[in-house]
Amino acid sequence: MTVIAWDGRTLAADKRVSFQGLSSTTTKISRANGCLVAMCGNGTVAEQMLEWFRAGAMPGNFPKCQRSVDWASLLVIVPDGKIHKYERGPKPIIIEDQFHAIGAGRDFAIAAMHCGKTAAEAVAIACIYENSCGNGIRSE
Repeated sequence: MTVIAWDGRTLAADKRVSFQGLSSTTTKISRANGCLVAMCGNGTVAEQMLEWFRAGAMPGNFPKCQRSVDWASLLVIVPDGKIHKYERGPKPIIIEDQFHAIGAGRDFAIAAMHCGKTAAEAVAIACIYENSCGNGIRSE
């Protein structure tokens, strides 16, 4: 499970990944094609989504596994700061809000940012209340 937050300036994510109850630490934020990119959901599918995006996000090459029961979200912050969210298809959902969050801890993170917290602070707060999030925070 995951919490990823964008406050309009910074992208932050927890670092917990779990495998049938065993948690480990991973990095969920990277850079690709001049964008900040964060992923959540099924880890294997998320990695395929990231590779698809790095390869140019061509609709014809959209990962077929993304249309299965186990899918992932890709949150992309384009250079002008706009939020593009990829889910079940190759066309992004354009989020027009000032800030946004995804993952199991998203509601806590959005509430925290609404109250003036930064993305990193919002992720830290979400990690307190959502027990599937944690293992540190990365922000860019």
